[in-house]
Amino acid sequence: MKAIVLASSSHARAALLRGAGLTFRVDPPAVDETVLKEGYLADGVSAAMVAERLAAAKALDRAREPETLVIGADQTLEIDGRLLDKTTSLKETRARLLGLRGVAFSLHCAVAGADGGRVVWSHNETAHLTFRDFSESYLDDYLSRNADTLCASLGGFEFEGEGVQLFEQVDGDYFAILGLPLLPLLAWLRRSGGAWL
Repeated sequence: MKAIVLASSSHARAALLRGAGLTFRVDPPAVDETVLKEGYLADGVSAAMVAERLAAAKALDRAREPETLVIGADQTLEIDGRLLDKTTSLKETRARLLGLRGVAFSLHCAVAGADGGRVVWSHNETAHLTFRDFSESYLDDYLSRNADTLCASLGGFEFEGEGVQLFEQVDGDYFAILGLPLLPLLAWLRRSGGAWL
């Protein structure tokens, strides 16, 4: 079987691959996501395609070795045509989540696969989520219990944990919400010799 490289520093993505029984190496990419994203947006690229292009750039950045499949992934969070980035502080996370109470948004998740030094496959999923009208006291308790990890999450929540309680409605693939459309990815890996058939 071909070796697998995950071009990501995301613990959630690595946990999904480990949970699926895959053997892989983590090798975070050295791409400047901010610069790339700004360029894509200046060119009028949609939020979903920004995620797909970033996923491809990450996979390509680590596609160096023969007989190695490289996985790149990215998510974009879109509200009313605007993209939101990760928060940088707990204070910013609190303000954002308060502002999003009762709001619906789209979460675009893309994964790309590189083989032989080039991107040969990609897949994009969009989930639609709606925050519930949670109380400020609940939010403050939630933030204090989860302070160590929230700024690493795109929306300021960890859907696989207590963050699921922030939501009223979810329409989309669970794995994509966590950051990796797992079933299409596993199918590509099997076709490409990176996972058991």
